[in-house]
Amino acid sequence: MEYMEDGLNAEKEGEILCCECGRSIPPNAANTCVDCLRTRVDITDGIPKQVSIYFCKNCERYFQPPSHWIKCALESRELLSICLKKLKGLAKVHLVDASFVWTEPHSKRLKVKLVIQKEVVGSTILQQTFIVEYTVQNQMCTDCHRVEAKDFWKAVVQLRQKVTHKKTFFYLEQLILKHSVHRNTLNIKQHENGLDFFFGQLDHARKMTDFFMNIVPCRYKTAKELVSHDIHSNTYNYKTTFSVEIAPVNKDSVVCLPKKLAGQLGNMSQICVCIRVNNVMQFIDPNTLQLCDVSSLAYWRTPFVALADHKHLTEYTVLQVERIENHSLKLSKGHGSISKKHLLADVWVMRTSDMGVVDQQFHCRSHLGHLLKAGDTALGFDVSTSNVNNKHFETVRQDSLPDVVLVRKVFGDRRKRHQKRKWKLKVLAKEEGETMDVDATQRDYLGFLEDLEEDPEYRKNVNIYIDRSKAVPVEPSESGDDEAPQISLQEMMDELNITDDESEGAVASSIT
Repeated sequence: MEYMEDGLNAEKEGEILCCECGRSIPPNAANTCVDCLRTRVDITDGIPKQVSIYFCKNCERYFQPPSHWIKCALESRELLSICLKKLKGLAKVHLVDASFVWTEPHSKRLKVKLVIQKEVVGSTILQQTFIVEYTVQNQMCTDCHRVEAKDFWKAVVQLRQKVTHKKTFFYLEQLILKHSVHRNTLNIKQHENGLDFFFGQLDHARKMTDFFMNIVPCRYKTAKELVSHDIHSNTYNYKTTFSVEIAPVNKDSVVCLPKKLAGQLGNMSQICVCIRVNNVMQFIDPNTLQLCDVSSLAYWRTPFVALADHKHLTEYTVLQVERIENHSLKLSKGHGSISKKHLLADVWVMRTSDMGVVDQQFHCRSHLGHLLKAGDTALGFDVSTSNVNNKHFETVRQDSLPDVVLVRKVFGDRRKRHQKRKWKLKVLAKEEGETMDVDATQRDYLGFLEDLEEDPEYRKNVNIYIDRSKAVPVEPSESGDDEAPQISLQEMMDELNITDDESEGAVASSIT
């Protein structure tokens, strides 16, 4: 028995009694148990238990003092870092762990569970766990405030083109939407001769200017306006303007090339038709099917303007078409590449307005031999009766001038084509000017849609969406009156449009 009592005394030899509650505890410097020590000392004193953080609901970013806004997901490491930086007394303790406590996403509340340690009486380390509640308050960030103001900007890109229609701007609008170049714009204003893009940062304006330089043949100039000057810190506040000028030559424009430039491009004819405009302008000689590319640098070195665009073309009725074989072509030395997509033909036409009034026929050579047949309607430039004021046109020999330059074939009635169109395009949210001609803009837009239907190469960089408001056929109609080219269903995209009913159904299916 004495041996067992000695063993029990040995086990209790390393313990002491708490000086307040008398409970047996391991010895420590404070001679107090943990529970009694917590009643005397609160290591969370000085750390706020309720804090407010600011959230911008427009851009879904959180405010990080002093002046930064950061986009964070719920219960992410970035958001936890912002929450911890809001606690002022956290530097006086040792943070062991921090984690989120689940709350309702719509409750505007965030809860963070913290585990901290601190040295208290007699070098004793005390650990404590508590929860801090954060209230999410809505506040508009500085960037969104500038966007809503619509008048505050630091840089503007003025896009201009000296033409009578807006097909080029419609095409650029689709490229901007596809590449999301407009995401940093504060406002977009539409004018009679172009568009204005306003930005809050200079780098964003430079990025859009570089985008235009790589897409279309253009040049730009910059200008600065001093807004304010701080003499104490020697800082200047400028407003920068980028003036971008697009070459005044578009698709289906009839041009007269400078004589020197035509010789450098393979001794082709000076009277040409523009068939494509991207980072270079591509022209075709309607007499020989010879192609040439004019870069932006070459154009601005020897600029030229269009003799006629779409609004100056005359409607002709095709009377007869005789196709010309390739081996019978007579090409000059050093000629360029020959188009394989076009077919050369001798065409006899007559003005549609003179049908039954004047029996006057015109002969011309055209690159539209693969499309035209007797009875068709085509648009062309009437060279014989036009009064052209162009210095390059005066250098062309009169015996080499054609009577008519056919540009494109007309496929049916425009209204019927628009009614049968089963697709649509997205548009930019822009502010229209007071002097805008709405009817002319609508006609140009319908002409742009027709260009997309007729040229597959032209629409390959454009996002085309299915118009769900119209019945979409599985296969295009094969009726005789529907010879106009159409866009196949495989080339269309389905627009993402999630409604409330669909989202609730998706949530229910995920729960089940």
